[in-house]
Amino acid sequence: MKGIETRHIRIPVGKRKMKALVLMPQERSEALSTGVLWLHGGGFALGCKEQVYYSRAMALVRSKNCVVLAPDYRLSWFHPYPAALEDAYAALLYLRDHCDEWGIRPDQLVVMGCSAGGGLTAALGMLARDKKEVAIAFQLPLYPMLDNEPTETSKDNHGRFTNTRNLRLAWRLYLRGDKDKAASPYAVPARQTDYKDLPPTYTFVGKYEAFYSETKSFVEQLRAADVPVEMDVYETGLHSFDQFQPKSTIARQAAERLEEYFEKAQRLYFAEQSKT
Repeated sequence: MKGIETRHIRIPVGKRKMKALVLMPQERSEALSTGVLWLHGGGFALGCKEQVYYSRAMALVRSKNCVVLAPDYRLSWFHPYPAALEDAYAALLYLRDHCDEWGIRPDQLVVMGCSAGGGLTAALGMLARDKKEVAIAFQLPLYPMLDNEPTETSKDNHGRFTNTRNLRLAWRLYLRGDKDKAASPYAVPARQTDYKDLPPTYTFVGKYEAFYSETKSFVEQLRAADVPVEMDVYETGLHSFDQFQPKSTIARQAAERLEEYFEKAQRLYFAEQSKT
C-alpha cells in the first residue's frame, strides 16, 4: 500500500500463534506514534485481518502518525465466545509489549473496530478496565454490535447487509445459547451496568440501521457515567456505509469527522501503563 509498510506477524495466544498485520507509515515521524488495535467486523463469524485495508484505520496510518495492529481473531463458526475476545485481549497486550520496538508511545494505546469489531472494542474496554493489566487511552467502536436482544431498530430490520435474521444467527453462533455467556457484558456489552472509568469514546452510526438504538443507548450510558463520548449520526440505513459506499457524501463526512476526533483525542487522552 502506498506510503504504508506492512509486516506479517504471529501473536502467541496460549499454545497457538495468531496471524496479524502491523501497518506503519513508511516515513516515520520523530514523535512516538499512537498505537491502534483494529478489530474487523463480520458478525463474529466472518471476516479477516485484511479488511483493515478498506477501513478508516488506513487514513490514520497515513496522516495521524499511527501504528495499527490488525489480528485474525478466531471466528464463531468454530470458536464461540470467549475466543474472539481472548484473541483481541492477547493482541492488545502484544501491542503494549512492543511499543519500544514499533515506536509507539505506551500511554496512548487505542482500540478501534467496526460492527462486530466495534462490539469487541467495547467489550475489550470493559475487560481492560476490570483486569487493570493494560490501559486504553480512548476507543472507537464504530456502528458497534452490542446487544443480542431485539432493540427498536434491530427487531424488524430488513437491511441489505445487516438485518434481524442475520443478527439472530450471528448471536446464536457467538453465544451458542449459553445463558451465562449472554448475561456477561464481556460477551454482550449491552449487559454492562457499570460504565464508570471506561475509555473516552467516539462512534458513528446510520440512523436507520440495525445498530442505531444499541449504539445510542451505549453512548447515553457512557455520558451518564461522565465518560467523555461523542457520536455522529448519518441519514442512512446502510450498515457499514463508509466502507460499502466510500465515495458517498456521508461517507466522506464520516471519514472527516472521525479524523478530526482522532486528532483531538491524540492531544487530550493518555493512559499510563501500570508498572509490573
